[in-house]
Amino acid sequence: MVLAEMKYIVGSENDMQIQKATMEDWEEIRKIYDGARQFMAEHGNATQWGKTNPPEELLLANIAEGKLYVCMDGETIAAVFYFAVEEDPTYRVIEDGAWLNEGPYGVVHRIASARITKGAASFCMNWAFAQTGNIRIDTHKNNIPMQNMLKKNGFRYCGRIYLENGEPRIAFQKIKSE
Repeated sequence: MVLAEMKYIVGSENDMQIQKATMEDWEEIRKIYDGARQFMAEHGNATQWGKTNPPEELLLANIAEGKLYVCMDGETIAAVFYFAVEEDPTYRVIEDGAWLNEGPYGVVHRIASARITKGAASFCMNWAFAQTGNIRIDTHKNNIPMQNMLKKNGFRYCGRIYLENGEPRIAFQKIKSE
């Protein structure tokens, strides 16, 4: 599947756009993830990413693979996230529910906002959805801000999945209306 044009700008006072992350973005990306870990810890979700997740080696690999994206607000990185159209092995088994469909889907992981631009995370999710019309994502049960953002953007709770290390996550999906 070919991604739509890299710039996805919606009508707002902000000139946000999505582009692939590069090594020139690395220091700012690190700061955004540091801030996200701190935000989660301060808002009742200290265990999802702890003090070291996502690991730098994984983020660097994601940049090299062309699967880490940044949301730019002008010249400033407002958010960062992983996006790919691929099967996620941890999504093969879902408990206490079901996926909305079994068609090809995109996945979003490791989304983090710099908290400088209102709506940056929603912008990222809408861009990802525009690429495929079928997005799956998971989060920690204590990540209430993420759950609220997903619900606000039309994602539906689907059930529980388990990461490779056995930790449970709650799963959401959004599909294009038929």
